[in-house]
Amino acid sequence: MGDLRQRTCCFTGHREIREKDLPGILERTEQVVRRLIEKGVAFFGVGGAVGYDTEAAKLLCRLRATDYPHIKVILVYPFEGFTGRWSDAQRAEYSRLLPRYDKTVCVAQRASREAYLERDRHLVDSSAYCIAYCTRNSGGTAYTVRYAHQQGVTVFNTANME
Repeated sequence: MGDLRQRTCCFTGHREIREKDLPGILERTEQVVRRLIEKGVAFFGVGGAVGYDTEAAKLLCRLRATDYPHIKVILVYPFEGFTGRWSDAQRAEYSRLLPRYDKTVCVAQRASREAYLERDRHLVDSSAYCIAYCTRNSGGTAYTVRYAHQQGVTVFNTANME
């Protein structure tokens, strides 16, 4: 198990990303992903949320299709039906991505706030690395980044990298 964890990276980030910030965030994310792949990381877990999770998943699928066919993109989601409050466009994008995941993992049997934290802990507990987009000290992303640090996971925050 230890070896697998050393070859795994998870993602966490905010749902809202300012349009003008997105290109730089994605560029920094891609740079970190490529460095990790060169170091032997092959498994990438995303949480399936709107925003950074979705952007990371699209980036990973593109890199798998172009340069790194061996990497695996894993969706870890909180519970069935978690997309219920999303817009039609957000659900459509989720549906387009769904068949492109190599594996999907559901962490909770029913909907709850705790299920989201359980998903975040599962992602971190399976990983040696965490790529984040975190600009605030409160909320789910900040919780996940703090949890990753507590677990000894190496965190790269694309919000404040140069």
